[in-house]
Order: sequence, then structure tokens, then C-alpha cells
Amino acid sequence: MKLLKDILYKVPILDTIGTTNLAISQLAFDSRRVNKESLFIAINGSTVNGHLYIETAIEKGARSIICEDLPESMKEGITYIRVRDSHSSLGIIASNFYENPSSQLKLVGITGTNGKTTTSTLLYNLFQSLGIKSGLLSTVCIKVGREEFPATHTTPDPIQLNQYLRKMVDEGCKVCFMEASSHGIEQKRIAGLQFEGAVFTNISHDHLDYHKTFDDYILAKKALFDHLPAHAFALVNSDDRHGFTMLHHCKAKKYSFGLRSDADYKVKILEHQFNGMLLKIDQHEVWTKLIGNFNAYNLIAVYATSILLEKDDLQVATALSNLSSVEGRFQYFQSPNGVTAIIDYAHTPDALKNVLDTIAKIRSGNETLYTVVGCGGDRDKSKRPEMAKISAEMSDQTILTSDNPRSEDPDQIIEEMEKGIEMHLQKKYLSITNRKEAIKTACRMSKAGDIILIAGKGHEKYQDIKGEKSPFDDMQIAKEFLNPSQD
Repeated sequence: MKLLKDILYKVPILDTIGTTNLAISQLAFDSRRVNKESLFIAINGSTVNGHLYIETAIEKGARSIICEDLPESMKEGITYIRVRDSHSSLGIIASNFYENPSSQLKLVGITGTNGKTTTSTLLYNLFQSLGIKSGLLSTVCIKVGREEFPATHTTPDPIQLNQYLRKMVDEGCKVCFMEASSHGIEQKRIAGLQFEGAVFTNISHDHLDYHKTFDDYILAKKALFDHLPAHAFALVNSDDRHGFTMLHHCKAKKYSFGLRSDADYKVKILEHQFNGMLLKIDQHEVWTKLIGNFNAYNLIAVYATSILLEKDDLQVATALSNLSSVEGRFQYFQSPNGVTAIIDYAHTPDALKNVLDTIAKIRSGNETLYTVVGCGGDRDKSKRPEMAKISAEMSDQTILTSDNPRSEDPDQIIEEMEKGIEMHLQKKYLSITNRKEAIKTACRMSKAGDIILIAGKGHEKYQDIKGEKSPFDDMQIAKEFLNPSQD
């Protein structure tokens, strides 16, 4: 239980009706989760306006209400707090309710179009390997030390965020690495958190269904850096033309990393093979099991972040060499007959191009490269033809298929992808709506030495069709067709 007046600390309040000297048992912004002595925060969301459920919340036992607009009729004995912005108020309130756990460990936010999950997960794995109990908040999973919880959003809501951070602090975690999605930043889910640092990986075409313009998307990412305190660090990719945009008006200490441009932390690829890369990071030569330019960027971001968190450079360089790839990020295996299958989460044009670039640098050129790719439904439609164009241009054979069609017709999504394939590339692609059949076809067409890239879903273990999530695992299906069981 916490006193309302205490958990309102630092919340910009416009009006107060009723007493703030009352005990609050829990927070809720969903009226279905309200119980006796709750504080209900009415959020005006993209699909539901919580102000319409204030009466329901009170009926279920809420003792106080946070809202942007006071209801026409107010009940006696209920405290109403009017604020300018319920979203940011929720973040501040949640932090206060859970005793500001983000200030009791070193919280690092990682944002960017691609590389968030890999960078945050590698950081978590590296710090754990150094004997430092750590937390992870990622798209794939949430970890408190070695305990794992399922992730439902890239950035959880402020109540969940602070619950997990509180658990991390209580269980002795010293650092937490957190993916900060543009949606989460825009919706102010990170309001009230105190960051030790922030990392910008890159930015490219994505989420324009939500942000509407690319400038809006950039500004959403930039907001993470705008709110960093002076003692924190801001680390950006200097090879991305928007990297230094993140640092405008940023009060934190500014650092950069890069592969090509001048940067505070530099990486150079010395050797590149299918089983790994030899990198030069600062003055250290590091052999890593990860491959691709994009992973070189991820690794230098991990190295730089570790140094900025005051870890020994030699220890960090040694630990980097022991890190394995993150699930669904350029995971690969070889079948008994020598076909290489690669599973990757690439679901943006830039990510797909990066993966295909990496394959091009490693392959001999004598084999056939098959790419199985789709685009998600109810998401940015403008990237669909571009994804197909990149795949057709950079692969020997492309199979367009379903990703997570969600509420859309998968055949319509594929038709929109096909518009990006120019006439001279028409013979280089097939369309197979059923994703399992598409993977099966690529496996059946392949011969010894060939490469199959299955892009778009990566770590996901389901396929979302018409609101129903059915079990689906790209890696498992590829192995099924390339490694048939022996009787």
C-alpha cells in the first residue's frame, strides 16, 4: 500500500478534487483489472478511451482517478486528479509506486530500427558472463538474472516495466538492458524511468503505418535521448546519417561507434566466414561466432556500452568472443546434404538488404541462393514492394509468402509485394501463400551447397492469421524438410 500523495510526486497536476491522503493498493489503466483501493489512470489510447470506463472502475472499487478530462458527474468520496497527459503521468506514478527501481540499478535503453534485440541480449549475456547479475527487457523475452518471463511487447507498459525493474532490484541485479521501441517511446511507456545511458543502432524504413512520416519516426527515437540526464551517456552509430540527429539538445555525455566513419569506438572486419568473423575493436583482435556487417555494428555497440559502464576493455573483448548469436538473428544450420539454411527476423527493407549483403560476401557464387520472404499484415504497406524488389535483385530465386497476415488477406499482401518486382526479374520469383509450403518448396529445390534464407519471423513461434495465433517455427520447419527423420 502507498499513499496517493506520495505516488503523485513529480506529476504535473492541474486540479485535485478530494483528498490525496489515502492508501492505494494497486495501479490500473484497464478497468477490468481494477479492484478495491485501486488508482485508475484513464488513458486516451489509439483504440480505446479510458475516460469512458471511469464509472466502471469506481464500481469495481477504485478510490481515485487520474484523468485528462473530469467526468460531468463526480462521486462523493472519490478523489479525482486532472492532469495534462495521462500517459506520462502513468509512467511517473508507476515509478513512484514501485519506489523508483530504475534509479537503483544502471538502466540502458537501446533504440533503432534494427539491432535492438541483438544488442540488448548480447549485453545481457556479456554482463552475466562477467558475473554481474543483470536484467533484460526485450522483444524475445524478459530476464531477471537467469529467471525468464515471456515478452508481450517490445516495450512493456509502465506498470509492467516498473514491476520487472523492482523485481530486478530486489533480486540483486546491477544493470538492465532494455529495448526502447518507437511505439513505447511515443506512448510514453518509459516516462518516469531514470536511464544511465542510451544507444542508437540505426534507423530505416519501418512503422510508417503508426508514425505516418519518417520525420515523426525519427523524433520518436530521439525522445529517448532528449530526456537523458547530464550524468548519463548517449552512444550513437556515426555511420548512420541520423546518428548525430539523436544528440541534438541531448544533455548527456556524447559518444559514437562505427565501422566506416571516424568514431570514438571503431570496429574493422579482418576476416569474414560462415562460421564467424575476425574483428579489430580498438586495439583488440576478437574472433566472434556472429557474422555480417550488421553484427559488427552490434558488437561494437556492445563493447562501447560495456566500457561506458566502466568495465575492463580486455575482459570485455575476451567475453565478446564467447557470445553466440541471438535466437532468430542470422541463425543457421547445415543439412546432411550440405544445404545451409539461415533464419533471420529481417522484416524491413534495410534489414533484408543487410542479411543478403552478408550472404553475398561469404558465398562462393557457385551455389543457388533461395530467399523465402513475406510481409506482415496490418503494418506499413509501403515497404512491401521494396522488400520483394530487394529479394528478387539479390537472390537467385525468391519465394513470396505469408508472414503474419493478421486481419489482412495474405494473397493481397503478396500482390502488393509483387508490384516491386521489375519485368526482367519476373522469372526469378514464385508466390506460395502457405508459408510452410513455401519453405518446403525452397528445401525441395535446393541442392548440396545451396543457401536458403527464411526471412521475416526469426524467433517467433507462431503465425497470426485472422486473430488466431497458431504454432509456427521457421527453424523447426526448415529442419523437418532438410533433415528428414530416418526410420
